[in-house]
Amino acid sequence: MYAIVEIAGQQFKVAKDQKVFVHRLANDEGDKVDFDSVLLIGDGDDITIGAPAIDGALVGAKVLRHLKGDKVIVFKKKRRKGYRVKKGHRQALSEIVIESITASGATKKAKKEAPKKETAKKAEPKKEAAKKEAPKKETAKKAAPKKSAKADDLKKIEGVGPKAAEALANAGFESFAKIAKADPAKLSEVLSEASSRLAHLVTDTWPEQAQLAADGKWDELKDLQDKLDGGRK
Repeated sequence: MYAIVEIAGQQFKVAKDQKVFVHRLANDEGDKVDFDSVLLIGDGDDITIGAPAIDGALVGAKVLRHLKGDKVIVFKKKRRKGYRVKKGHRQALSEIVIESITASGATKKAKKEAPKKETAKKAEPKKEAAKKEAPKKETAKKAAPKKSAKADDLKKIEGVGPKAAEALANAGFESFAKIAKADPAKLSEVLSEASSRLAHLVTDTWPEQAQLAADGKWDELKDLQDKLDGGRK
């Protein structure tokens, strides 16, 4: 049996007991993880294709170790401008081993959630209650611009892109001050829940960068970022 699964923004063809190198995961070494974005499962002549993912399918794996890939040299040059920049990059990776491939691992969860939907229909509020709740929605819409006015440009933190900044803001970390007080593990959890494509980001230095930005120490922030590689020391 084999499967095609999406892990940290990449697609892999995996089988049981196979070792795979993926973008750095937020999990610790020795932790077990499940990936539910399974696009295809093949078992002999039987092939199941998702649309885009297969409902209930799971790929179980275990994190063996965290490491860095080979160094890649990036050289930029502009003719007649005297502009030359040479940088090195080493991708943060995680080595995992595939332990199981199941085609119906999440069916039990779907059955448990079904009664909740039925009870929700039975507990529908009356028309009068709906009228009373209407002003609350309007006040919520009026309060939204206040949050956006206080939001900082989180992309000034090295390692934070537009998608990561949007995920942090939606989770309540819309300012440098809040990120400075946050735990890096919590930030990684927020990114992983927002999208599997953000799970590989390493947030160890984000609070430190955010504190310098919140204090307006831009020169010190630039000196720190010159020593970083994609937000990592």
